[in-house]
Amino acid sequence: MKLQPIGHVESPLRDRAAAPRQADEDAPQAWLVFAPEYARAIRELAAGQDVLVLTWLDRADRSVLAVHPRDDRDRPETGVFSTRSPDRPNPIGLHRVEIVAVDGLKVRVAHLEALDGTPVVDVKPVLGTER
Repeated sequence: MKLQPIGHVESPLRDRAAAPRQADEDAPQAWLVFAPEYARAIRELAAGQDVLVLTWLDRADRSVLAVHPRDDRDRPETGVFSTRSPDRPNPIGLHRVEIVAVDGLKVRVAHLEALDGTPVVDVKPVLGTER
């Protein structure tokens, strides 16, 4: 299996400990910056669209199999496949965001909790109208 990044995140979020855990917890706007060879792939992206951004959570601990959700020791330890923990065997991030603007190879999105420099591995449209 070969996974190629198609771009990266430019975000004011640089410290994992201080970053929001979910998008609805005051995650900022950020840029998705695509490599030039993917210009054709992003041509139809436009402001107002909701998309799913898949990232590679490159600072994750891939050896983690169970966590206390939200690092709360009062909660029972739970297998990572039943949580949104970034620490997991294959740290793929899934983020539903709204496109705010498109500027060449840069796509501005709202509510992205990914850290600055996080590799982007795919973008997919959101189907249907429900949030």
